Amino acid sequence: MFIRIITLFFLSLSACNFSIQDLSGNFTGKVVGIKDGDTFEIMLGGKAEKVRLAHIDCPEKSQPYGTRAKQFASDLCFGKEVIVISTERDRYKRIIGTIYLKDGTNVNKELVKAGLAWHYQQYSDGPAYSILETVARKNKKGLWSQKNVIAPWEWRKQKKKPKKTAALY
Repeated sequence: MFIRIITLFFLSLSACNFSIQDLSGNFTGKVVGIKDGDTFEIMLGGKAEKVRLAHIDCPEKSQPYGTRAKQFASDLCFGKEVIVISTERDRYKRIIGTIYLKDGTNVNKELVKAGLAWHYQQYSDGPAYSILETVARKNKKGLWSQKNVIAPWEWRKQKKKPKKTAALY
């Protein structure tokens, strides 16, 4: 209920052509960049702020479906005014939040529904995201149409491992 009230409040303010941030860190702004499926740049106070989508993790750009996730996110909201419900900042100083379109569409959930993101359970206890992922998996949507998919957090872990080199004797 609270999220709906906040969303309606921001929707009414979004007719203005500037970003407004409330005391909790929630704001409206124009999407000016899509770094990858789950990291956007949104104008706030005349400056582009990085926003990392809460609850989800999209494939990395070099992973299967990474480019599709980025394109899907771009098609959905690039150049549009959005509402960001912010929860915190991460260690990289990115805003962590949920992005809504003016019509109330939850961008984070749309990526999971389309099979282009995992529910990032390590950082989220949102049961709706688990349900959406389960349905996408069952229906073999997006990345779930492939066998042996690797979660992005596992992919990143593998990339960090030092490569074994042959001993020189």
